[in-house]
Amino acid sequence: MSWLRRLFSDRVSSDAVPVLLAPMAGVNDIAFRQLCVECGVDLTYTEMVSSKALSFANEKTRHLLDRAPNESRVAVQLFGHEPDTMAREAAWVEDQMGDALAYIDINMGCPAPKIVKKGDGSALLKTPDLACDIVRRVSGAVEHPVTVKFRKGYCAGEDCAVEFARMVEDAGAAAVAVHGRTAAQFYTGTADWDVIARVKRAVGIPVIGNGDVKSGSDAVALVQQTGCDAVMIGRAAQGNPWLFSQVKAALCDKEEPAPPSAEQRVAMAHRHAELLSQRMGNNLVYMRKHVMWYLKGIPGAARARGDLNQCVTIEDFDAVLQRLLEDRVRIEAEEAEYLDGGVRRA
Repeated sequence: MSWLRRLFSDRVSSDAVPVLLAPMAGVNDIAFRQLCVECGVDLTYTEMVSSKALSFANEKTRHLLDRAPNESRVAVQLFGHEPDTMAREAAWVEDQMGDALAYIDINMGCPAPKIVKKGDGSALLKTPDLACDIVRRVSGAVEHPVTVKFRKGYCAGEDCAVEFARMVEDAGAAAVAVHGRTAAQFYTGTADWDVIARVKRAVGIPVIGNGDVKSGSDAVALVQQTGCDAVMIGRAAQGNPWLFSQVKAALCDKEEPAPPSAEQRVAMAHRHAELLSQRMGNNLVYMRKHVMWYLKGIPGAARARGDLNQCVTIEDFDAVLQRLLEDRVRIEAEEAEYLDGGVRRA
């Protein structure tokens, strides 16, 4: 059994495939991670943490390392391009977190221009020698495993993942997470799962599959096609932490829980806002995008978007959410009446 499977031995059976919440900047706040754990995710990642900002003792950045009440451990994803700084701050993170740290992950996949232009994230795919030096230095500075998350390649059409995976493995990476898109694609098109399969065949360390897992059946297909050791879910979990319980059921060949009702989604949006308000106070502008994700597809949600963009306090959000539920009932009643009238006319 690999070290990655042993890490989850208290949560999953020895033959089960762990399910992970992908690190997402501006998404993986402490409240969202708490809700994902409640919904069954096996491990959460922090948002991307800047090693440079940590080196400046930036308190806003250090708060990203805080754990939710139900997080027994969390993976911390660092980004940067300076080996000394990365190694020093990884050691500091390990010292501060102790057993609460699952492992250190190094971001070599983020395609955001503000990250790439500094030589961080997916830009490291263009400088593999530097990338390996970072992995080597960080691995030598900490006792916890060090993993690397990267993409299929940097430029459109590029496919360097197998070679890159072998190099970081030789440099000391204990596992890799592979997103089947190039940096140039951002999140467009379809993730190439075949590249994940080829990486899995090429290396002796665990491989985490990432990209386009939106349902339980997607997760089953990813594992079957690639043989990956764990499934990582990112954007599909935004506003949908229930996805983790559905995926875990599918991977264990069990009946999946029913999708959440509109009332459950509204209740979860309120709870997310409430948890954030307890931590951040009553200025919840940051919460707007989360609420929009929770409400996607509910009748009347599109019309509520303008009101949500004006929300600041939890009371503001609750007023919009209550109106949305009332509008949904009215809209569905009008649709039923129309359809019933159509049937009678026919």
